[in-house]
Amino acid sequence: MTNLQKWQLLHSKMVLDHNWCKVRQDKIELPNGKIVDDFFVHIKPDVALVLPLTSNKEVIFVRQYRHAVGEFFIELPAGSFDPALESAEAAAIRELEEETGYVAQEVKKIATLYDRPSKDTNKTHLFIAENVVKTSEQKFDLTEEIEVVLIPQKSVIDKIVHGEISVVGSVAALFLGLNLLG
Repeated sequence: MTNLQKWQLLHSKMVLDHNWCKVRQDKIELPNGKIVDDFFVHIKPDVALVLPLTSNKEVIFVRQYRHAVGEFFIELPAGSFDPALESAEAAAIRELEEETGYVAQEVKKIATLYDRPSKDTNKTHLFIAENVVKTSEQKFDLTEEIEVVLIPQKSVIDKIVHGEISVVGSVAALFLGLNLLG
């Protein structure tokens, strides 16, 4: 059995409280008694991410610009949500339709993962949706400009290996989801 101990929170204050970014500064005592007074935590909303498949065994991706790193990425449809206002499942279905125009009649939960639990508070909820159908046009948020990309299921792993698909949440959902499908 392990003797690991949790850190003790001595004091906490919000140092940045904006709609797009919230940062908390914690003063903590480590198990060895040392004090860290500037441990910063990024308060982030949960994310719902969906692996959508058409009846033709194509995976629906979105391609969009990601300003923080200044590059375009191919990733699965996803978005943040407030668990007090909607379920992760409802958010996954909504994000799929908003970002791609495709609709899922139902989604199945794959997993709930933490992206960066050392500094971020959020969870990423992964879902899979089979036999999705295009029913509408895309509905973008203020910062979104999205291209829909369909990739045959059998080509997805090769695109990950060659770095064409490289966003962590999407890669995790793809490996877990495709493994679930066999």
